[in-house]
Amino acid sequence: MSRGHVRARQALLQINPTPFDRNICSNCLFRIQRSIRHASSATATSSKATADLPPPGPKPKAPISSLSSTYAISASVILSRPPLLTRDLTPFEKAYYFYQRRLNERLALPFTRYFYYPKDTPEDLEWKAKIKERLTPARDIGRYSAYGKEGWNDELLVGGRESEPEVQVEALIQDAMGGNTGGKVGATDGEGTPDGEGGEGDVVVLDRKKEVERPLSRVTEADRTGNQKSLDRMLARTLYLLFRGTEGKWMFPTSTLVPKESLHTAAERTLVQAGGINMNTWVVGNVPIGHQSITYKSPVEMEFGNRKIEQLGAKTFFMKARIMAGQANLTENKLGLSDFRWLAKDEIRTEVQPQYWGAVKNMLVDRG
Repeated sequence: MSRGHVRARQALLQINPTPFDRNICSNCLFRIQRSIRHASSATATSSKATADLPPPGPKPKAPISSLSSTYAISASVILSRPPLLTRDLTPFEKAYYFYQRRLNERLALPFTRYFYYPKDTPEDLEWKAKIKERLTPARDIGRYSAYGKEGWNDELLVGGRESEPEVQVEALIQDAMGGNTGGKVGATDGEGTPDGEGGEGDVVVLDRKKEVERPLSRVTEADRTGNQKSLDRMLARTLYLLFRGTEGKWMFPTSTLVPKESLHTAAERTLVQAGGINMNTWVVGNVPIGHQSITYKSPVEMEFGNRKIEQLGAKTFFMKARIMAGQANLTENKLGLSDFRWLAKDEIRTEVQPQYWGAVKNMLVDRG
Protein backbone atom coordinates (compact mmCIF):
# COMPACT_ATOMS: atom_id res chain seq x y z
CA MET A 1 0.00 0.00 0.00
CA SER A 2 1.50 3.37 -1.04
CA ARG A 3 1.71 6.48 1.10
CA GLY A 4 -1.16 8.12 -0.80
CA HIS A 5 -3.44 5.12 -0.14
CA VAL A 6 -2.59 5.21 3.57
CA ARG A 7 -3.53 8.90 3.87
CA ALA A 8 -6.78 8.37 1.96
CA ARG A 9 -7.65 5.44 4.21
CA GLN A 10 -7.03 7.46 7.35
CA ALA A 11 -9.20 10.30 6.10
CA LEU A 12 -12.03 7.89 5.24
CA LEU A 13 -11.86 6.24 8.67
CA GLN A 14 -12.30 9.59 10.33
CA ILE A 15 -15.45 10.23 8.26
CA ASN A 16 -17.16 6.83 8.80
CA PRO A 17 -15.31 4.48 11.12
CA THR A 18 -16.47 0.79 11.16
CA PRO A 19 -15.17 -2.16 13.15
CA PHE A 20 -13.97 -4.00 9.98
CA ASP A 21 -12.48 -1.05 8.13
CA ARG A 22 -8.93 -1.71 9.27
CA ASN A 23 -8.75 -4.95 7.26
CA ILE A 24 -9.97 -3.40 3.95
CA CYS A 25 -7.93 -1.27 1.58
CA SER A 26 -9.03 2.24 0.74
CA ASN A 27 -10.23 1.43 -2.82
CA CYS A 28 -12.53 -1.40 -1.69
CA LEU A 29 -13.79 0.61 1.25
CA PHE A 30 -14.63 3.55 -0.99
CA ARG A 31 -16.69 1.33 -3.32
CA ILE A 32 -18.58 -0.22 -0.41
CA GLN A 33 -19.46 3.19 1.00
CA ARG A 34 -20.67 4.42 -2.38
CA SER A 35 -22.96 1.39 -2.88
CA ILE A 36 -24.42 1.88 0.60
CA ARG A 37 -25.23 5.54 -0.13
CA HIS A 38 -26.93 4.61 -3.46
CA ALA A 39 -29.03 1.90 -1.79
CA SER A 40 -30.16 4.29 0.95
CA SER A 41 -31.16 6.90 -1.61
CA ALA A 42 -33.21 4.37 -3.68
CA THR A 43 -35.07 3.13 -0.56
CA ALA A 44 -36.02 6.68 0.43
CA THR A 45 -37.31 7.45 -3.08
CA SER A 46 -39.39 4.27 -3.17
CA SER A 47 -40.93 4.96 0.23
CA LYS A 48 -41.92 8.47 -0.83
CA ALA A 49 -43.53 7.21 -4.07
CA THR A 50 -45.47 4.57 -2.17
CA ALA A 51 -46.75 7.13 0.29
CA ASP A 52 -48.11 9.27 -2.54
CA LEU A 53 -50.24 6.38 -4.03
CA PRO A 54 -53.91 6.08 -3.03
CA PRO A 55 -54.90 3.08 -0.92
CA PRO A 56 -55.72 -0.04 -3.00
CA GLY A 57 -59.39 -0.62 -3.62
CA PRO A 58 -61.34 -3.77 -4.56
CA LYS A 59 -60.44 -5.32 -7.94
CA PRO A 60 -63.11 -4.99 -10.65
CA LYS A 61 -64.84 -8.31 -11.35
CA ALA A 62 -65.07 -9.69 -14.90
CA PRO A 63 -68.58 -9.71 -16.31
CA ILE A 64 -70.18 -13.14 -16.04
CA SER A 65 -71.79 -14.29 -19.27
CA SER A 66 -74.79 -16.57 -18.98
CA LEU A 67 -74.49 -17.70 -22.61
CA SER A 68 -71.40 -19.52 -23.95
CA SER A 69 -70.75 -20.16 -27.65
CA THR A 70 -69.50 -23.51 -28.92
CA TYR A 71 -69.66 -26.04 -31.78
CA ALA A 72 -71.24 -29.49 -31.75
CA ILE A 73 -68.40 -32.06 -32.00
CA SER A 74 -69.07 -35.36 -33.80
CA ALA A 75 -67.00 -38.38 -34.79
CA SER A 76 -67.48 -40.06 -38.17
CA VAL A 77 -65.93 -43.35 -39.30
CA ILE A 78 -64.65 -44.03 -42.82
CA LEU A 79 -64.78 -47.84 -42.75
CA SER A 80 -63.15 -49.42 -45.80
CA ARG A 81 -62.49 -52.84 -47.29
CA PRO A 82 -59.08 -52.88 -49.01
CA PRO A 83 -58.57 -54.44 -52.46
CA LEU A 84 -58.35 -58.22 -52.55
CA LEU A 85 -56.86 -58.50 -56.05
CA THR A 86 -54.31 -56.60 -58.08
CA ARG A 87 -55.71 -54.04 -60.46
CA ASP A 88 -56.38 -54.74 -64.13
CA LEU A 89 -53.51 -54.03 -66.49
CA THR A 90 -53.74 -51.24 -69.03
CA PRO A 91 -53.47 -52.12 -72.75
CA PHE A 92 -49.92 -50.73 -72.81
CA GLU A 93 -48.89 -52.86 -69.82
CA LYS A 94 -50.38 -55.98 -71.40
CA ALA A 95 -48.46 -55.41 -74.65
CA TYR A 96 -45.24 -54.64 -72.75
CA TYR A 97 -45.28 -57.79 -70.61
CA PHE A 98 -46.22 -59.89 -73.64
CA TYR A 99 -43.25 -58.49 -75.57
CA GLN A 100 -40.95 -59.23 -72.64
CA ARG A 101 -41.96 -62.90 -72.64
CA ARG A 102 -41.36 -63.25 -76.37
CA LEU A 103 -38.05 -61.44 -76.06
CA ASN A 104 -37.04 -63.90 -73.35
CA GLU A 105 -37.70 -66.77 -75.79
CA ARG A 106 -35.28 -65.18 -78.26
CA LEU A 107 -32.54 -64.63 -75.68
CA ALA A 108 -32.85 -67.96 -73.84
CA LEU A 109 -30.96 -71.08 -74.85
CA PRO A 110 -32.85 -73.60 -77.03
CA PHE A 111 -35.03 -76.01 -75.11
CA THR A 112 -33.37 -79.44 -74.74
CA ARG A 113 -36.26 -81.81 -75.29
CA TYR A 114 -34.60 -85.15 -74.63
CA PHE A 115 -33.37 -84.01 -71.22
CA TYR A 116 -36.97 -83.83 -70.02
CA TYR A 117 -38.80 -86.30 -72.27
CA PRO A 118 -37.25 -89.70 -73.11
CA LYS A 119 -37.32 -90.59 -76.77
CA ASP A 120 -40.45 -92.19 -78.20
CA THR A 121 -42.39 -91.93 -74.93
CA PRO A 122 -45.97 -90.58 -74.74
CA GLU A 123 -44.61 -87.36 -73.27
CA ASP A 124 -42.23 -86.99 -76.19
CA LEU A 125 -45.02 -87.57 -78.70
CA GLU A 126 -47.21 -85.02 -76.94
CA TRP A 127 -44.35 -82.51 -77.00
CA LYS A 128 -43.90 -82.98 -80.75
CA ALA A 129 -47.60 -82.34 -81.36
CA LYS A 130 -47.66 -79.19 -79.22
CA ILE A 131 -44.45 -77.75 -80.61
CA LYS A 132 -45.77 -78.19 -84.12
CA GLU A 133 -48.86 -76.23 -83.22
CA ARG A 134 -47.33 -73.28 -81.31
CA LEU A 135 -43.67 -73.38 -82.56
CA THR A 136 -42.31 -72.40 -79.12
CA PRO A 137 -41.81 -74.07 -75.71
CA ALA A 138 -43.67 -71.18 -74.03
CA ARG A 139 -47.34 -71.92 -73.60
CA ASP A 140 -48.86 -68.43 -73.29
CA ILE A 141 -47.28 -66.27 -76.01
CA GLY A 142 -49.21 -67.51 -79.01
CA ARG A 143 -47.79 -69.04 -82.20
CA TYR A 144 -44.22 -67.76 -82.39
CA SER A 145 -40.86 -69.20 -83.46
CA ALA A 146 -37.95 -67.48 -81.74
CA TYR A 147 -35.32 -69.10 -83.97
CA GLY A 148 -37.03 -68.95 -87.36
CA LYS A 149 -36.98 -66.34 -90.05
CA GLU A 150 -39.78 -64.44 -88.31
CA GLY A 151 -38.05 -64.37 -84.90
CA TRP A 152 -37.63 -60.61 -85.09
CA ASN A 153 -41.40 -60.14 -85.24
CA ASP A 154 -41.89 -60.52 -81.49
CA GLU A 155 -44.16 -57.54 -80.77
CA LEU A 156 -47.91 -57.66 -80.37
CA LEU A 157 -49.70 -56.82 -83.59
CA VAL A 158 -52.52 -54.29 -83.72
CA GLY A 159 -55.77 -56.02 -82.84
CA GLY A 160 -54.03 -59.11 -81.45
CA ARG A 161 -55.53 -60.77 -78.38
CA GLU A 162 -52.54 -62.85 -77.34
CA SER A 163 -51.77 -60.40 -74.51
CA GLU A 164 -55.23 -60.62 -72.95
CA PRO A 165 -55.17 -62.46 -69.59
CA GLU A 166 -58.21 -64.61 -70.41
CA VAL A 167 -56.59 -65.80 -73.65
CA GLN A 168 -53.37 -66.70 -71.86
CA VAL A 169 -55.23 -68.49 -69.07
CA GLU A 170 -57.19 -70.53 -71.60
CA ALA A 171 -53.98 -71.47 -73.40
CA LEU A 172 -52.39 -72.66 -70.15
CA ILE A 173 -55.49 -74.69 -69.26
CA GLN A 174 -55.62 -76.37 -72.66
CA ASP A 175 -51.93 -77.22 -72.41
CA ALA A 176 -52.38 -78.68 -68.92
CA MET A 177 -55.39 -80.75 -69.97
CA GLY A 178 -53.55 -82.33 -72.91
CA GLY A 179 -55.19 -84.82 -75.23
CA ASN A 180 -57.04 -84.32 -78.51
CA THR A 181 -53.84 -82.93 -79.96
CA GLY A 182 -53.03 -84.09 -83.40
CA GLY A 183 -50.62 -83.10 -86.12
CA LYS A 184 -47.83 -84.26 -88.37
CA VAL A 185 -44.66 -85.03 -86.47
CA GLY A 186 -41.43 -83.88 -88.05
CA ALA A 187 -41.96 -80.22 -88.90
CA THR A 188 -39.81 -78.67 -86.16
CA ASP A 189 -38.50 -79.84 -82.80
CA GLY A 190 -38.49 -76.59 -80.80
CA GLU A 191 -34.84 -75.88 -81.62
CA GLY A 192 -35.57 -74.47 -85.06
CA THR A 193 -34.19 -77.53 -86.93
CA PRO A 194 -36.06 -80.23 -88.87
CA ASP A 195 -36.98 -83.31 -86.91
CA GLY A 196 -36.93 -86.33 -89.16
CA GLU A 197 -37.74 -88.79 -86.45
CA GLY A 198 -41.03 -90.50 -86.93
CA GLY A 199 -41.40 -89.54 -90.60
CA GLU A 200 -43.05 -86.60 -92.27
CA GLY A 201 -46.41 -88.23 -92.60
CA ASP A 202 -46.78 -89.62 -89.10
CA VAL A 203 -49.70 -88.27 -87.10
CA VAL A 204 -49.77 -88.06 -83.32
CA VAL A 205 -53.22 -88.38 -81.75
CA LEU A 206 -53.28 -88.28 -77.97
CA ASP A 207 -56.36 -88.91 -75.94
CA ARG A 208 -55.18 -88.25 -72.41
CA LYS A 209 -57.49 -85.38 -71.61
CA LYS A 210 -57.71 -84.71 -67.88
CA GLU A 211 -59.68 -82.33 -65.74
CA VAL A 212 -57.90 -79.14 -64.66
CA GLU A 213 -59.22 -76.78 -62.03
CA ARG A 214 -59.87 -73.40 -63.57
CA PRO A 215 -58.97 -70.18 -61.73
CA LEU A 216 -61.79 -68.17 -60.23
CA SER A 217 -63.11 -65.23 -62.20
CA ARG A 218 -62.23 -61.69 -61.22
CA VAL A 219 -65.90 -60.82 -61.77
CA THR A 220 -68.05 -62.16 -58.96
CA GLU A 221 -71.75 -62.92 -58.73
CA ALA A 222 -72.25 -59.67 -56.80
CA ASP A 223 -70.68 -57.75 -59.70
CA ARG A 224 -72.98 -59.40 -62.21
CA THR A 225 -76.13 -58.79 -60.17
CA GLY A 226 -75.14 -55.30 -58.95
CA ASN A 227 -75.46 -56.21 -55.26
CA GLN A 228 -74.00 -53.17 -53.48
CA LYS A 229 -74.49 -54.67 -50.02
CA SER A 230 -72.01 -57.45 -50.67
CA LEU A 231 -68.31 -57.25 -49.81
CA ASP A 232 -67.55 -59.69 -52.66
CA ARG A 233 -67.73 -57.05 -55.38
CA MET A 234 -65.10 -54.91 -57.06
CA LEU A 235 -62.31 -57.07 -55.66
CA ALA A 236 -59.65 -54.80 -57.19
CA ARG A 237 -61.08 -51.61 -55.66
CA THR A 238 -61.48 -50.12 -52.18
CA LEU A 239 -65.05 -50.15 -50.88
CA TYR A 240 -66.47 -47.81 -48.21
CA LEU A 241 -69.46 -48.35 -45.92
CA LEU A 242 -72.17 -45.69 -46.17
CA PHE A 243 -75.53 -45.48 -44.39
CA ARG A 244 -78.80 -43.75 -45.20
CA GLY A 245 -79.75 -41.49 -42.31
CA THR A 246 -83.07 -40.29 -40.99
CA GLU A 247 -83.22 -37.50 -43.57
CA GLY A 248 -82.63 -39.90 -46.45
CA LYS A 249 -79.06 -38.69 -47.06
CA TRP A 250 -76.16 -41.09 -47.58
CA MET A 251 -73.17 -40.50 -45.34
CA PHE A 252 -70.57 -42.25 -43.22
CA PRO A 253 -71.69 -43.40 -39.74
CA THR A 254 -71.58 -40.38 -37.40
CA SER A 255 -72.43 -39.70 -33.76
CA THR A 256 -71.95 -36.85 -31.29
CA LEU A 257 -69.20 -37.15 -28.70
CA VAL A 258 -70.22 -37.70 -25.10
CA PRO A 259 -68.34 -35.90 -22.26
CA LYS A 260 -64.76 -37.10 -21.66
CA GLU A 261 -64.83 -39.34 -24.77
CA SER A 262 -61.93 -39.48 -27.23
CA LEU A 263 -62.36 -39.63 -31.00
CA HIS A 264 -60.97 -43.18 -31.10
CA THR A 265 -63.46 -44.42 -28.51
CA ALA A 266 -66.30 -42.54 -30.20
CA ALA A 267 -65.44 -44.17 -33.54
CA GLU A 268 -65.56 -47.66 -32.04
CA ARG A 269 -68.87 -46.90 -30.33
CA THR A 270 -70.34 -45.47 -33.54
CA LEU A 271 -69.49 -48.61 -35.53
CA VAL A 272 -71.21 -50.83 -32.99
CA GLN A 273 -74.29 -48.59 -32.76
CA ALA A 274 -74.57 -48.29 -36.54
CA GLY A 275 -73.57 -51.68 -37.97
CA GLY A 276 -73.99 -54.04 -35.03
CA ILE A 277 -71.56 -56.31 -33.24
CA ASN A 278 -70.98 -58.75 -36.10
CA MET A 279 -68.29 -56.62 -37.75
CA ASN A 280 -64.65 -57.22 -36.86
CA THR A 281 -63.17 -53.73 -37.35
CA TRP A 282 -59.98 -51.86 -36.54
CA VAL A 283 -59.88 -48.09 -35.99
CA VAL A 284 -56.51 -46.91 -37.30
CA GLY A 285 -54.81 -44.51 -34.89
CA ASN A 286 -56.08 -41.78 -32.59
CA VAL A 287 -55.77 -38.85 -35.00
CA PRO A 288 -58.50 -37.98 -37.54
CA ILE A 289 -57.69 -37.99 -41.24
CA GLY A 290 -59.87 -34.95 -41.94
CA HIS A 291 -62.72 -32.80 -40.70
CA GLN A 292 -65.75 -30.89 -41.86
CA SER A 293 -66.90 -27.61 -40.31
CA ILE A 294 -70.42 -26.24 -40.80
CA THR A 295 -71.59 -22.83 -39.52
CA TYR A 296 -75.30 -22.35 -38.94
CA LYS A 297 -77.07 -19.35 -40.47
CA SER A 298 -78.41 -18.48 -37.02
CA PRO A 299 -77.02 -19.83 -33.70
CA VAL A 300 -79.02 -22.47 -31.87
CA GLU A 301 -79.55 -21.99 -28.13
CA MET A 302 -79.59 -25.08 -25.93
CA GLU A 303 -79.88 -25.60 -22.18
CA PHE A 304 -77.76 -28.04 -20.18
CA GLY A 305 -78.86 -27.87 -16.58
CA ASN A 306 -78.26 -24.32 -15.36
CA ARG A 307 -76.11 -23.43 -18.35
CA LYS A 308 -77.14 -21.99 -21.66
CA ILE A 309 -75.07 -22.87 -24.71
CA GLU A 310 -75.20 -21.21 -28.08
CA GLN A 311 -74.19 -23.60 -30.87
CA LEU A 312 -72.63 -21.73 -33.76
CA GLY A 313 -72.29 -24.83 -35.96
CA ALA A 314 -71.05 -28.42 -36.12
CA LYS A 315 -67.59 -29.91 -36.55
CA THR A 316 -67.18 -33.51 -37.67
CA PHE A 317 -63.86 -35.36 -37.39
CA PHE A 318 -63.35 -38.42 -39.63
CA MET A 319 -61.53 -41.49 -38.31
CA LYS A 320 -60.07 -44.19 -40.56
CA ALA A 321 -61.05 -47.82 -39.97
CA ARG A 322 -60.72 -51.23 -41.70
CA ILE A 323 -63.08 -54.18 -41.72
CA MET A 324 -61.50 -57.59 -41.19
CA ALA A 325 -64.55 -59.85 -41.26
CA GLY A 326 -68.30 -59.80 -40.83
CA GLN A 327 -71.03 -57.63 -42.28
CA ALA A 328 -73.20 -54.71 -41.23
CA ASN A 329 -76.56 -55.44 -39.63
CA LEU A 330 -79.14 -52.69 -39.10
CA THR A 331 -81.54 -54.74 -37.01
CA GLU A 332 -80.53 -53.17 -33.70
CA ASN A 333 -78.89 -49.91 -34.84
CA LYS A 334 -79.36 -46.98 -32.47
CA LEU A 335 -78.77 -44.12 -34.92
CA GLY A 336 -81.99 -44.36 -36.91
CA LEU A 337 -80.30 -45.74 -40.05
CA SER A 338 -82.44 -47.39 -42.73
CA ASP A 339 -80.01 -48.82 -45.30
CA PHE A 340 -76.32 -49.38 -46.05
CA ARG A 341 -74.10 -49.88 -49.09
CA TRP A 342 -70.49 -50.74 -49.87
CA LEU A 343 -69.45 -48.25 -52.55
CA ALA A 344 -66.28 -47.30 -54.43
CA LYS A 345 -65.07 -43.71 -54.58
CA ASP A 346 -66.67 -42.89 -57.93
CA GLU A 347 -69.99 -44.39 -56.75
CA ILE A 348 -69.97 -42.31 -53.56
CA ARG A 349 -69.83 -39.10 -55.57
CA THR A 350 -73.22 -39.77 -57.16
CA GLU A 351 -74.94 -40.70 -53.86
CA VAL A 352 -73.90 -38.01 -51.35
CA GLN A 353 -74.60 -34.28 -51.26
CA PRO A 354 -72.16 -32.01 -53.19
CA GLN A 355 -71.07 -30.18 -50.03
CA TYR A 356 -70.43 -33.48 -48.25
CA TRP A 357 -68.50 -34.84 -51.23
CA GLY A 358 -66.27 -31.78 -51.26
CA ALA A 359 -65.33 -32.43 -47.64
CA VAL A 360 -64.57 -36.18 -47.89
CA LYS A 361 -63.28 -36.72 -51.44
CA ASN A 362 -59.62 -36.19 -50.54
CA MET A 363 -59.88 -38.73 -47.70
CA LEU A 364 -60.83 -41.53 -50.11
CA VAL A 365 -58.57 -43.50 -52.42
CA ASP A 366 -59.36 -45.03 -55.80
CA ARG A 367 -57.65 -48.37 -55.08
CA GLY A 368 -55.62 -48.94 -51.92
